[in-house]
Amino acid sequence: MVDLCSQATECHATGHYHHRGLHLSASTASSTPPGPGLTRRLLQLYVGLALYGVSSGLLVEAGLGLEPWNVLHQGLAELTGLSIGVVSIIVGALVLLLWIPIRQRPGLGTVSNVFVVGIAMDGALAVVPDVHALGIRIPLMVAAIVLNGAATGLYIAASFGPGPRDGLMTGLHRRTGRSVRLVRTTIEIAVVVTGFVLGGTIGVGTVLYAVAIGPLAQVFLRLFAAPAPPGAPTSVTGASPEGAILPG
Repeated sequence: MVDLCSQATECHATGHYHHRGLHLSASTASSTPPGPGLTRRLLQLYVGLALYGVSSGLLVEAGLGLEPWNVLHQGLAELTGLSIGVVSIIVGALVLLLWIPIRQRPGLGTVSNVFVVGIAMDGALAVVPDVHALGIRIPLMVAAIVLNGAATGLYIAASFGPGPRDGLMTGLHRRTGRSVRLVRTTIEIAVVVTGFVLGGTIGVGTVLYAVAIGPLAQVFLRLFAAPAPPGAPTSVTGASPEGAILPG
């Protein structure tokens, strides 16, 4: 997940990030000083995180496959009896603790991600009625993935830092010297397999999400790009092939 983003930001030694097929300078991906666009950026951050949680909840309702981290969250929810949103918050907080030994620095968006996404996911699941007809579940899945792309563009463009799961991947990449792709793939395979064994849902939605979220986030990031604070060097460019990911 969102990390925002659940659930997938890649940080290179050169100080650049690739997130779900996006290329951002470190100054853009991290928390930036207050500027004239601060109100807009805060609004984008929290609307984006809330919509990310709602989109994840809709994917759960569709029942056709979840993002990798939500496969784990759903499996743990089945095991513990807690809601998937509460599990997401707990896992996010535990992952954030892992930032300490790898010397990652959280931003406002990082901490907000832990709580807002899980709360919004549970809220969506509480108000959206159960659906059983495949003719409804398929459009719901597609709508959820598109909404997730919009949410990803909103919160990343706000530039308040990566989500806890994204930061874990970038920190391990930097500390171990292993490629971002290897670190990311290893973590997410472990997450998906563990979640599936525990009862999480893998399906066509998981595959479609992996294929579509990069291009969707790219479009929405450009659409929602917030004005940079005066003097802050930022860049939003097309990603290299390495930016393609199995989203979390």
